[in-house]
Amino acid sequence: MMTHKTVRRAIQSVAAATFLATTMLSGFAHAGPTLDKINQRGAIKVGVGTTPGFFAPDSNGKWQGFFIDFGRALSIAVFGTPDKVEFTSSSPQQRLPALQSGEFDILLSGVTVTTTRAFKLGFHFGPTVFYDGQGILVRKDLGVTKAADLDGATIGAQSGTTGELNVADFFRKTGKTFTPVTIEDTGQFIDALESGRVDAITQDSSDLVGKRTQLKKPDDYILLPERLSKEPLAPAIAGGDDRWLELVNWTVNATIQAEEWGITSANVDQFLESEDPAIQRFLGVDPSFGTELGLDPKWAYTIIKTVGNYGEIFDRNLKPLGWERGYNSLWTDGGLLYSPPFR
Repeated sequence: MMTHKTVRRAIQSVAAATFLATTMLSGFAHAGPTLDKINQRGAIKVGVGTTPGFFAPDSNGKWQGFFIDFGRALSIAVFGTPDKVEFTSSSPQQRLPALQSGEFDILLSGVTVTTTRAFKLGFHFGPTVFYDGQGILVRKDLGVTKAADLDGATIGAQSGTTGELNVADFFRKTGKTFTPVTIEDTGQFIDALESGRVDAITQDSSDLVGKRTQLKKPDDYILLPERLSKEPLAPAIAGGDDRWLELVNWTVNATIQAEEWGITSANVDQFLESEDPAIQRFLGVDPSFGTELGLDPKWAYTIIKTVGNYGEIFDRNLKPLGWERGYNSLWTDGGLLYSPPFR
């Protein structure tokens, strides 16, 4: 004899299947211009960088990394599968114009949120996915232990980034001097440092940790303790498509909320039996929430099952490089990650 719980679950499953079939036939309701192009194309075009741990192709040419996993999560939210996404490397000089021109649907390349980019350039940003700060990588034989010791040093900074202004501001405030060397190709940073063309290089600390692993003798270089700036890195999209922005927002939030609830790729199926109505809505056990959003009720479940929660994404890609969570911990653990409620 079927229990009330079993009947309820059966009705919910039928409702979810019906909605999913309708969605596949008609596309997402009220899609904006970007989502229209994505659905017609059958794939999301994502601009990325080339920093190990964050975004880099493996030996088989398949993209791997922290930001790459968020791209696959977006593919799940839109298409129900992680594979309908195309990653293309783009330099800091090229990425924002490429996004403006429609070459990319989204940048997951470690873009810093700034007022100029929001107001003057008209970009919209999703939630901060990585709280970073600009650092300085130097040769140990210089004998410096802090950035202020670099008075008179030659420092390489990448053109087209916020790094040029940040390092100039830092030395101006401290009353020290330095000689800037503008480097356009990020691949030339390593050559400039190893050849002695520059005494130090400055970028987001996330980039420098990756760069250090690529040096011939990594132990001959140190990352100084100061952070010259706040660098909140977030997904960037062109303005004019609110629904696409919200889909980006809640895809990121889903990974954070899952970690807060303790839901992982390994135990997500156990949480399908939860009696917590919020978790039922989140995982699509109660399909009404997803239906109201115009999404597959199982969208968050599939994201967590496939790519994991935020902590899993971080540990898989960044922990092997020596990264600690720090500011990128949940708010309940003293960090800055906080998801709005799923209701």
